[in-house]
Amino acid sequence: MNRLAKAKTPRKPPSKKPSSNQKDPVGVYCRVRPLGLEDEQCCIEVISSSTIQLHAPEGFKTNRNGEYKETQYSFKKVFGLSTTQIELFEHVAKPLVDDLIHGRNGLLFTYGVTGSGKTFTMTGSPGQGGLLPRSLDMIFNSIGPYQAKRYVFKTDEKNGLEVQNEVDALLERQRRDNSLPVPKSSSSSSRQKDPEIADMIKSEEAYKADAVDEDSSYTVFVSYIEIYNNYIYDLLEENQEDAIKPKPPQSKILREDQNHNMYVAGCMEVEVKSAEEAFQVFWRGQKKRKVANTRLNRESSRSHSVLIVKLAQAPLDADGDNILQDKNQVTVSQLCLVDLAGSERTGRTGAEGTRIREAGNINQSLLNLRTCMEVLRENQLYGTNRMVPYRDSKVTHLFKNYFDGEGKVRMVVCVNPKADDYEETLLVMRFAEMTQEVEVARPVDRPICGFTPGRRHRNQAFKEELSRKLDERGGPVGGDLTSVINHLAHSLPPLPSCELTDPHDDITLPRLIEALQNRYRVRQMMIDEYNDAANKMKSMLQDQDNSQISKDNFIHEQNGKLVEKDRIIQDNKAEIERLEKKNKMQEHKIDILQKTTKIYEGDKRSLQSELETREQRLHRELSEKRRMEQRLNGVVTDTQYKWEKECDRRVNAMQLEMQNKLWVKDEKLKQLKAIVTDSKTSGRPDPPPRQTQPQRPSREERPQRPSREDCLPAKRSASPSPVPTTTPVRPLHRRSRSAGGEKWVDHKPSSSLDLGTVLQPVIPNAIQVSTPSEKALSKCDRYVLTHQEVASDGEIQTKLIKGEVIKTRGGGQSVQFTDIETLRQELTTVPRLKRKSSEGAPANGERTDGTWTDVEKRCSVAVEMRAGSNMGPGYTHHGITKRRKP
Repeated sequence: MNRLAKAKTPRKPPSKKPSSNQKDPVGVYCRVRPLGLEDEQCCIEVISSSTIQLHAPEGFKTNRNGEYKETQYSFKKVFGLSTTQIELFEHVAKPLVDDLIHGRNGLLFTYGVTGSGKTFTMTGSPGQGGLLPRSLDMIFNSIGPYQAKRYVFKTDEKNGLEVQNEVDALLERQRRDNSLPVPKSSSSSSRQKDPEIADMIKSEEAYKADAVDEDSSYTVFVSYIEIYNNYIYDLLEENQEDAIKPKPPQSKILREDQNHNMYVAGCMEVEVKSAEEAFQVFWRGQKKRKVANTRLNRESSRSHSVLIVKLAQAPLDADGDNILQDKNQVTVSQLCLVDLAGSERTGRTGAEGTRIREAGNINQSLLNLRTCMEVLRENQLYGTNRMVPYRDSKVTHLFKNYFDGEGKVRMVVCVNPKADDYEETLLVMRFAEMTQEVEVARPVDRPICGFTPGRRHRNQAFKEELSRKLDERGGPVGGDLTSVINHLAHSLPPLPSCELTDPHDDITLPRLIEALQNRYRVRQMMIDEYNDAANKMKSMLQDQDNSQISKDNFIHEQNGKLVEKDRIIQDNKAEIERLEKKNKMQEHKIDILQKTTKIYEGDKRSLQSELETREQRLHRELSEKRRMEQRLNGVVTDTQYKWEKECDRRVNAMQLEMQNKLWVKDEKLKQLKAIVTDSKTSGRPDPPPRQTQPQRPSREERPQRPSREDCLPAKRSASPSPVPTTTPVRPLHRRSRSAGGEKWVDHKPSSSLDLGTVLQPVIPNAIQVSTPSEKALSKCDRYVLTHQEVASDGEIQTKLIKGEVIKTRGGGQSVQFTDIETLRQELTTVPRLKRKSSEGAPANGERTDGTWTDVEKRCSVAVEMRAGSNMGPGYTHHGITKRRKP
């Protein structure tokens, strides 16, 4: 923890100035510039004296759904197209000039996109003076009779002022007059006035501040700087011109004085004595300012310009004659008039090379200003203590004291209503709306000196009264005490004759000495009387002064109370206005919410009615579906019963037909067997008589199906076996359970081989799949898997693994295997039997026993079905014996 504490940068000690808990929001005003061409589309509409509305131009969509959105912004006051320069000055700059004369600081800057009229608002044109010339005119109209002589106030190069006596000021004036002559009279300066700035302000438009302190002397200093590419340059600095190798201007740095106020070190401050002289100094620096021609503005400002008007105020001494020689009693207030360069997009201005760099620095400085405002607003709204990044830009670093509570801050937002600037105007409006929520601490009034107010007026009144009395007595007007006494001495009786005729004359000289002594006594008496009268006059004036002081103190106390009451009333009025504005805003929001609620309620009712309608329709459809299912179940049951009967009938017919064919084949085989047996035993016996076609036995006389042993070839014996005389029984086929009405899942993997057998397993009512799925299992009751593997004899055998599909509790299906059927393929080889034919053949061509040469028996594929009691799909393969003639 200690290490972390040491690693932190020590906090700068706060200013020792008294703090104020009262705060005022930044005053933001809006001025709309008239359109340049009549056919241009206007996107700004002035709704009231404090509200404007922005309309999206054609082809510009602000919402995602493609609808045009209109936005409204509120300001302290909105100045429309017909607003004059004097109206703008009266509402915006006049209160700041009043504060400057009464010892308080002020900051006024213009903000907007390029070509929105910021320079015209600040400077103006001949006949239409802007905020800057009108502010200078009001300052000198107010303090004109109370200005100190030139060079009485002297700057100390550290943002402070010193007071010189009359002798030092006179020497300084003589030295400056000899080196750099300065125009002394307003008439001479008016003769040299630039025609571009002539007649900025008319005489009838002059303003004057009220309640100017008459017991103080004033002096005005002017400095003019520009911030170009984030470097500070002095526009009033006079550089020595070198035609061969001109020197570039040197940038200035920012410093902090002993009161923690920021100032430009080494900046030239010019003392001016009239509004004309001050504006001449400003215009001299204005010609050095960086401007350029762009696609959007013929004279586009490429830098931020700052005119600093510094007013020094010092009280008079107790007699009201001279300035008090005390540096601590000097009050310095300043007014900063800032013309910010306009934000711009290089794509629209067509800037290249240096202009792109200038535009980037301008936009970056304006972005830093916006960031500082956002951090100040966040700290004030949410109680956070984030560091405000003043040092990121020279503009914000220079004016950080104003945002920390060193004076009032006001901003004039200039907008151009043409459609091309709509997007940039939106950004300006959002910045202005956010800036209005920033509050700046109200500056504290500086304490006044303890001298009696009205000293200048009383001293002047005393001199006028003395001159009047001397005039009544015939004395010189405006003379001093010695001249008055000399005049009184000359009014005495004339001296006696002083002519001496005799060196021993003892009468003339004593008489002259006596006359002179009498005149001296009379003169002394007159001087004493005059001193007594003066003392009485002074005592009487002091008594009047004391009574006047007590009255003035009482009046001052009452005025202080009235001012405090007025301040409380103003605060209450401001609070009431804020609450009324907030109340109107809340009422507007409530109206919007009520309308929205009504819309939502209507939507809810319509959706509920639609839901009820759909539920009724769903119930009807469900009931119809149930009826349809019942009807279809009945139809399916009837159809299933019919098809079961039909299938039984067809199966029985097919079985009967197959049994008949099998019986015929068995009979032929038995006859052949008997012939072969007879031929072996008797050598060449007579052929047995040809039997006729056996008759088809009836259902009761049908022989049973021979067993497997009966189907095997009989062993050869020496004696022939007798021909059976009994009728063979027809065998019955077993029926597999899979032949019923159940539905099967026939799972045959894609890797199964086709063996090419004659008989293939046929599963009726089955779904064939290569990979089982839950959907297929849910539709069937039985399951069969075809599996192939190599048997012990090297042949491939096929296994049919059967099972039942059972539904689980979780809504799925499981298979329970019940039995296995195996399909095998065997190849049986029978040896050849050769027979020699008899030497003689029958004449009739009929065959006898000797006609046989050889017999080849072939047994076809035998299929063995091994299964349990629950048989599945059936397979029937029969052996076939072929006989071939030699």
